[in-house]
Amino acid sequence: MSTDTPANAPATPLVPPVIATAPPNSNTETAPSSIYLVSYPKIVFLYPTLVFSFLSGLLMWALGADAGGKAGRIEEVVTLVFLMLTAVNLVVLSFDFPRTTSLTLFFGFSAAVMGLVLLLTNRPDLVPDFLSFIKMLKPRANAQFYLLFSLLLSLLYMVVWLLVRFDYWEVRPNELLHHHGFMSDLERFSAPNLRISKEINDVFEYILLRSGRLILHPTSEPRAFVLENIININRKEAQITKMLGALQVEFRTDTPRSS
Repeated sequence: MSTDTPANAPATPLVPPVIATAPPNSNTETAPSSIYLVSYPKIVFLYPTLVFSFLSGLLMWALGADAGGKAGRIEEVVTLVFLMLTAVNLVVLSFDFPRTTSLTLFFGFSAAVMGLVLLLTNRPDLVPDFLSFIKMLKPRANAQFYLLFSLLLSLLYMVVWLLVRFDYWEVRPNELLHHHGFMSDLERFSAPNLRISKEINDVFEYILLRSGRLILHPTSEPRAFVLENIININRKEAQITKMLGALQVEFRTDTPRSS
């Protein structure tokens, strides 16, 4: 029996091009056309000290300069809190606290506080000496100190804001751009198959500004670009992943020629 195809067999129907796209997800937003990455200096983490200094200056101005009595004690307490907050803020800037180190520090601090409480409980005779030491601390700072300090820190923030306008990265679907210099110098790198590494090396910096380190590995470059202190790093990393993953691949089938 012959199995040859009849000459008058109907022609194969034309198959339209198939476009394979990423599956739609109504729960997520569409990928942006470009993503800007700005690497900030560590001074941005001093904003708690800046806010507290400004509020303390307003409080001291409301109470009056060189106030005595109850207002004077409030001035001393506010100054102590300001010094402690500044010290903690400087520690965050000076050292990195990974997850393990942060847990060790937390348990160590808790153990020290519990040890102090047990010491004062078993030796109540030390309580008057401890209280007298606390009362002996009488640091004072007036409204002018707080307001001038907040003004100085605000000027530094303005300088930082101005400098980062001239040094930032832009991620596009097909290329990675580095804008830098006062004359808007530009470097271009290939963005497809761009590898991204996210690192959160400091728990406290992540708590303050949701920041971390972002490492970009362009396929056309032997070196990697390390961007420190990227604010909202999780959102930026998710946006870049969505942008680079929303590529359309077109599959075409050969259409038979009519005889």
